[in-house]
Amino acid sequence: MRVAVIGGGPGGLYFAALAKQLSPHWEVIVWERNAPDDTFGFGVVFSDETLDGIAQADRETFDAMSAEFARWTDIDIRYRDRTLTSGGHGFAALGRRHLLRILQQRCAALAVDVRYRTQAPPAAELAAEYDLVVACDGVRSATRAAYADTFGPDLDERAGRYMWLGTDKVFEAFTFIVDEQDFGTLQVHAYPYDATRSTFIVEMAEDAWRRAGFEEFAGRDHPPGTSDVDSIRRCEELLADHLDGHRLIPNNSKWLRFTTVRNRTWRHGNVVLLGDAAHTAHFSIGSGTKLAMEDALALAACLHEHPDVPTALAAYEEERKPVVESTQRAAQASLEWFENIGRYTGQEPHQFAFNLLTRSRRVTYDNLRERDAGFTEAVNTASREPSSPDVPPMFRPFRLGGLLLRNRVVVPPTALDTAHEGVPGDFDLVHLSTQALGGSGLVLAGMTAVSADGRSGPGCPGLWTDEQEAAWRRVTDFVHGQSDTCLGIQLTHAGRRAGTGDGPPIAASGLAWDEHSRVPREVTRADMDVLVRDFAAAARRADRAGFDVLELQYGHGHLLSGFLSPLTNLRTDGYGGGLAGRLRLPLEVLRAVRAVWPFGKALLVRISAADWAEGGLGEADAVAIARALAEAGADAIDVSTGEVVAHERPRYGRSYQTPYADLIRNATGVPTIAVGAISTYDDVNSIILAGRADLCGVGRAQLHDPLWTLHAAAAQGYQGPAAPWARSWAAGRNRPPAARTDRVPPRLELLRQLAPPVRRRWLPRVPAPAHR
Repeated sequence: MRVAVIGGGPGGLYFAALAKQLSPHWEVIVWERNAPDDTFGFGVVFSDETLDGIAQADRETFDAMSAEFARWTDIDIRYRDRTLTSGGHGFAALGRRHLLRILQQRCAALAVDVRYRTQAPPAAELAAEYDLVVACDGVRSATRAAYADTFGPDLDERAGRYMWLGTDKVFEAFTFIVDEQDFGTLQVHAYPYDATRSTFIVEMAEDAWRRAGFEEFAGRDHPPGTSDVDSIRRCEELLADHLDGHRLIPNNSKWLRFTTVRNRTWRHGNVVLLGDAAHTAHFSIGSGTKLAMEDALALAACLHEHPDVPTALAAYEEERKPVVESTQRAAQASLEWFENIGRYTGQEPHQFAFNLLTRSRRVTYDNLRERDAGFTEAVNTASREPSSPDVPPMFRPFRLGGLLLRNRVVVPPTALDTAHEGVPGDFDLVHLSTQALGGSGLVLAGMTAVSADGRSGPGCPGLWTDEQEAAWRRVTDFVHGQSDTCLGIQLTHAGRRAGTGDGPPIAASGLAWDEHSRVPREVTRADMDVLVRDFAAAARRADRAGFDVLELQYGHGHLLSGFLSPLTNLRTDGYGGGLAGRLRLPLEVLRAVRAVWPFGKALLVRISAADWAEGGLGEADAVAIARALAEAGADAIDVSTGEVVAHERPRYGRSYQTPYADLIRNATGVPTIAVGAISTYDDVNSIILAGRADLCGVGRAQLHDPLWTLHAAAAQGYQGPAAPWARSWAAGRNRPPAARTDRVPPRLELLRQLAPPVRRRWLPRVPAPAHR
């Protein structure tokens, strides 16, 4: 095998060393345009997981790195003249210069041919001459650009600004500095990497950056290799209280915009991308060097395990890409949190610190409690009512309109499709009563049409006849007779998604859902009048039927959702065009419903806050829609996304819609319900305690386990009034014993091992200066 490696950074060098270690007879050549002692950047942080992999793959490299590590477990959050500390995290860092030296020496010992100060030949030329070309040529990869049609790069350049610096102030922990200035919020990510230095990354939103005067400095000429000294001096002035007289140290330091790199594929023939050339993840969640070295390990292993290069490269991408994509999802959440940090600077310090630590959704309430119970208890104490000690966040009451919900868990509307002529039957009764007895604070009956032609299908329930109203009354009477769970109903007209009726469905515009669907008829003014009356009449029936909560469906491509989205509303009259026009009919319906729905009950509106398609609703639209709905009488917004157009491309993932509930809640102050892939009580606790939503809709998990909320209480040791068991089920309140849970293990250690301290600082011993 002849292997060409483009780029002698940590990823390229580590791959070369591992490949040569596994196959000493291979010819491995690394081209690096810089000198061996040139390096940009400061410290590199590694996780314990990555270090375990390095230790197993190459003990010599690991031992050399370990000798240089700065180690600590604490995270400090400096906010509003307070420093809050969370321990138990585990960090290991070293200087990038030291890491390169270790890898350079390892390559030399293994006889890797590293050609410093040498520009690599074009990838096409190398691909013709070598069996394998590994492109580690960074975020601006020339190799990736040369084969862009194959790799399919997606380069997402963000609007915020950051600058990578060092400092001779040695921080004792990973430190987040959140400094509120007159121009906006300035944040710093700082961590130590040896006995004398720390990495110090300054970051801020574009508008704050401009107001602070940095645009003028950045506009001056800064040749390659030089730094923006005027901006650095300004940062020293602004952050003097945190630097304690120490200086900021530049190294080719200029203002940058972070670019998230994604590629459709990482391989083209015998050319493969590695590290930043293939992917990037925001620095707030970890190190690009860490990811590159993990890539290197996986690629070397796959080449060793498989018989030929094409098979090995396919295996490498299949193994590694899901790991990277998971990291990128977490990094994207973290990046967006810092981009929008101004939403949260009104929070009190403990909640803000918890919000920051859980921003990526990888760290959660339970996870933090395991790492540092004292920190989590301090956050709980600061956030809860004095009258409810030791109550998990999800079991704290919440006032929704005129109702007091006993906890924060909602069973969202579920389309059961079991009604006959719109009349709910026994299955609806069993489903809703079981969910109500399962412990949730609110249960919503789903997708109930306000008219016969507004049903999504023949099994869709309705609320336009006396028979239907009586059937619903049977359900609410039974539920209210068995529990104090609040019961709600969602009203809708399916619009172009309607599946009943002889004629065409109606919609904001004459656009079919897809090529297999009927083309709808555009709604007329007369249709609008009927629609408003139908919703108001159904609301009156819902009240008489005994429901506590009413929800209007303004999302998921139903009729009123179709008016809100610019992708489905192409009208040229007063009910189309800009957002104000598109909001007219939804607001008319809401006001008519509000006029007849009792204020002692709650009125919700569900929206699709994003269309997941180009040209659709954006964040600013979602905020404006939510604000307008609240002003018209909505007590809370149930925040979903998508299902508006067939060509949508959602970014699915755990609690993937929660950021939209977070956006609306913190931008408007309107209460929100977070929904979408929320399935664990740990996620519910995290969302509520961080202030991302007021309530959480848990759907499929409660279909899987209708007693999900009660089981969540049992798992957390909570037996209070927010999770009442039905008297007939009280014997099941405690978790039953499982296999071998009654086993008492013997003592098998002569001397007990002391648990390591939860909080550990980086406190290096610095040699005293010699006296003459």
